[in-house]
Amino acid sequence: MAETILRVEHLSQYFNKDFKAVDDVSFEIKKGEVYGLVGESGSGKTTIGRSIIKLYKITGGKIYFNDKLINAGTLNVTDKNELKQIKLLQKKNQMETKIQMIFQDPVSSLNPRMNVREIISEGLRIQGEKNEKVIDEKVFDVMNKVGLLKDYAHRYPHEFSGGQRQRIGIARALIMKPELIIADEPVSALDVSIKAQIINLLNDLRKELGLSILFIAHDLAIVKYFCDRIGVMYKGKIVEQKTSDELFANPEQEYTKALLRAIPVPDPDASSR
Repeated sequence: MAETILRVEHLSQYFNKDFKAVDDVSFEIKKGEVYGLVGESGSGKTTIGRSIIKLYKITGGKIYFNDKLINAGTLNVTDKNELKQIKLLQKKNQMETKIQMIFQDPVSSLNPRMNVREIISEGLRIQGEKNEKVIDEKVFDVMNKVGLLKDYAHRYPHEFSGGQRQRIGIARALIMKPELIIADEPVSALDVSIKAQIINLLNDLRKELGLSILFIAHDLAIVKYFCDRIGVMYKGKIVEQKTSDELFANPEQEYTKALLRAIPVPDPDASSR
């Protein structure tokens, strides 16, 4: 069995007393695995990703990365020593650089005033890298990995197509040498043919670099092709977790069955049968 790289235990994210975006969610991701989170818009998928990467101070539960506690909430915690430790952890709010995120919208996620070199190298600079030669070498190497020409380095986001912008976003994540990537619906804003290119790129990078991926999506057809295991979310909870083959062959929950029925069938006569 592969080692567990990420473990989420009883994660809860409440934005107020009445809105429980995520409610008592638990799952784990093995090293080298692609774990898919699927569900309709508003089911809590993106909130989980943002909670893992510490963009939110979580309400309850614990998140472990390589067996190290990286985020925790105080909900239902009564032990004074544990409460003190959690509050210290929340106060530090230190990002885990070995976890990187690819965002859904390749337009709004890139700073329009920064060129490609500046966008991709920003994480290196934040970590203290000042040697311009080293920065150039790393930027050009990662651009090559994602299929971008070296000559693009001094261009700006508006000069690229949606697929190319998403490759820039992927390069920005890869330059930090992550072990886990959170891909938040990375192809939902792209054309069908470009979707396939980006998914194939992520698959190749996963094998080449040994990445683990949390793949957030609502398109079950893509998830079936790309993911090893799938968690189905409904109203802030995971209602079903199985391997990709098991989920499609034998769904148990009515909500999962409804999602599967919603997958378009590439047959013009199917609706009349």
